[in-house]
Parts: sequence; structure tokens; C-alpha cells
Amino acid sequence: MNRTEPEEAEPDATARPPLVREFLLVAGLFLVYKFGRQLATGHTGEAFRDARRVWDLERAVHLPGEGLVQAPLLHRETLAHLANTYYATVHFPATVAFLVWLYLRRPAHYIWARRVLAALTAAALVLHLTFPLAPPRMLAATGLVDTARVYGPSVYGPPSSDHLSNQYAAMPSLHFGWALMVAIGLIATTRSRWRPLWLLHPLLTLLVIVGTANHYWLDAITAGALLCLALAVIRPPRRTATTAGHVHEDRVPAQDRVPAQDRAPAQDRAPAKALVSAGAVR
Repeated sequence: MNRTEPEEAEPDATARPPLVREFLLVAGLFLVYKFGRQLATGHTGEAFRDARRVWDLERAVHLPGEGLVQAPLLHRETLAHLANTYYATVHFPATVAFLVWLYLRRPAHYIWARRVLAALTAAALVLHLTFPLAPPRMLAATGLVDTARVYGPSVYGPPSSDHLSNQYAAMPSLHFGWALMVAIGLIATTRSRWRPLWLLHPLLTLLVIVGTANHYWLDAITAGALLCLALAVIRPPRRTATTAGHVHEDRVPAQDRVPAQDRAPAQDRAPAKALVSAGAVR
């Protein structure tokens, strides 16, 4: 008896890369990035000069002032505290959770997302080294408040004694760039009609990084542009849909695929099969 119903496929049939290797690779890339940021420290004067240039450029092109986003936070201490908490706790865990989910459910897309994030982070490191930038919370000309210092919680200490992070590496904003990639990746790998709502994550992240005076608008714009370049170069795997509503990677080699126009309809194949059977009886 021949089965005419298509078999249900796994969400992604691609073999997962070795877990230990992936852990070491991702951890190694992160450590290289953190070490690279430390190389960019010690350029305080240049970082403040670049900050004034960025601030003046934003006003010249008539971008809205970052103070428009911060003002509501200053009127509600609870909002400011929530924004600081979001900035401090969501960025890294959300990205890790995204990669873990892809690794378990969409291995082919995990490899794609990991490569895109690595390319984005590497490009960000180059900018951190070549264009040190003090965040708007440090620039008196902005008139902005360091909400983390005033309302807490804060992930940074005084710049002079903070040896764990480089606070003069505002551009581009990896908070925004990673959040945007998380949303794009989840939209690309799911089929729910509600999946565009994942874009709320980068939108909320944008409002938080600007409202807390940790980043300029141009930091987020630059991160978005770099992500677009990475996505243009590193393309996602092709997928096909199954009758069960799942998706999986199309693993049939191109040379083995039969064009749709060359496939005979089922009613045309049945008589041919009957003739073959009749010939076998004789």
C-alpha cells in the first residue's frame, strides 16, 4: 500500500553542530570582543570630541532630541528604574536564549544567526577602536540625566575606576543591534501571524538606550546599518513548509529536483502503472 500523505517533518532537519564546540566558539568570540573593547580605553579626550560631533550632527539633520524620550522617565521614578533594569538585565540573556532556541529547534538558522551576530559584533569592535565615543549621559551639552546613577540599578562604575567595561564605546549600540537581530531571526524562523510583534523588543530597547542616556540615536542607526550589511552578505538557509505547519530546511540537491512542469499528474501516472502491471502478468 502506497502512502499518499506527506510525512510530517521535523522543524529543521539539519544536524546540530557539536554543543561543546559551539559553546567554546561563542564564548571565545565574546571574550575576544570584551578584550578588544579594553584596548579602546584611555581615549577620553577623543571620546568627548567625537561625542560633541555626534550631538551637533544629530541637531544639524534635525533628529529629535534624546531628551524627548528621557523626559517621561524623569517624571516617574518607577519608569526610570524599570528602564535601567531592562538595560542591565535583558540584552545579553535575551540574545543567549535566542541562540539556544535556534540551536535546539532550527540548527541551520542557528548557524546563520551566529554568523550574522559575529559579523555585527566584529564590525562594532572596529568602530569602538577607531571611533571612541562618550555616551550622552557624560556629555554636559546634552542636558541629559544619568538615570542609572540617579535611580539605579547601574551596570557601570565611575569611568576612572571601571576596569571591566569600556564606557567610551557607545557607537554602534549592540544593545539595539542584537535586539534587532533577535526579532528578525524569530520572524524568519516562525510562522505565527503574531510574529511581527517580536519587533517590539528592538523598539523597546531603542527607547531604553536613548531614554537612559546611554546611547545617541545615531548609535542605533549605525548598528542597524551594520546589521543590514551583514544580512545582505550572510543569507539564511532556504526552507520549505510541511502540511503539519512546520518548516524545515530544503535539503534536496538542486540537480535532483524535478521541475514542477515535468511532473506527470497523478491521473496520468495511474494508467501507465496499470500497463506495467499487466505486462508483468503476461
